Amino acid sequence: MKILLTGSTGQLGREILKSTPKEIEIINPGRDELDLSDYESCKKIVLKIRPDWIINCGAYTAVDAAEKDIQICKKINSFAPQAFSEVINKTKSKLLQISTDFVFNGEQNFPYQENQEKHPLSEYGKSKALGEELIEKNIKNIEDANILRTSWVISPRGKNFILTMLKLHSEKESISVVYDQIGSPTSAKELSKVCWQIIKFRKTKKLPFILHWSDAGVASWYDLAIAVGEIGLELGLIEKKAFVNPIKTKDYPLPARRPKYSILDTQKTSQLLEMSPSHWRFNLYDILNEYKKITKK
Repeated sequence: MKILLTGSTGQLGREILKSTPKEIEIINPGRDELDLSDYESCKKIVLKIRPDWIINCGAYTAVDAAEKDIQICKKINSFAPQAFSEVINKTKSKLLQISTDFVFNGEQNFPYQENQEKHPLSEYGKSKALGEELIEKNIKNIEDANILRTSWVISPRGKNFILTMLKLHSEKESISVVYDQIGSPTSAKELSKVCWQIIKFRKTKKLPFILHWSDAGVASWYDLAIAVGEIGLELGLIEKKAFVNPIKTKDYPLPARRPKYSILDTQKTSQLLEMSPSHWRFNLYDILNEYKKITKK
């Protein structure tokens, strides 16, 4: 089996590369070979490689910058998925598109179902929602694509919230962190296992067009910041914890609006894929422990 992976330098892309099964040939082009902002570039590489699957992890993820960079954000998050969905009508490839909890507005207080209406608040969320819609509109056989929505992706590499918090704990006496945005942190490593399970199961069974996955449990950014300090101290990554001060979203204004509650209902995906998510705090421990090993090398 041959797989085209986009976004291989991102958090999820790196974990997919690390966990690739031996029997699978994975092709992960650099930006010089594949420009996700170039519609024709997306089509050409699929026609050239003719992969069995495309895993599209590549995305414009700078949520606040997207409020100004609307066009480039749309090109990458909306029109690249459209190009992939159009070209696989010719190549008979399948598409796994990674999407986000930011397609919802966060105004309800119970987990979001896969089939709920989307109401994104930010330009980033709008671009990802449009990407989903363009796949559905342009693909001839809906069974040739799956959308996997996830939330608050964390890993021991790259730029992410937990590594930022770890640094701030070591440098500051106190940190102010938002407590009124609620979501589910998701280990990139665990998410990569879900991607491979989807591809494995699709050999023999149908899966819904849209799937949801996150780690088990819920948290605010405040909860996550506290956990990073506690586990970081336990692992010897920091010598002291900073005091974490809970603040409201309105006290830390950012260009992009975020959903206040974006828990995804993962029960259906868990049953279909025969996988049970681990609690985010267990996964956070593993992530920080791996970070410790990386930084010691």
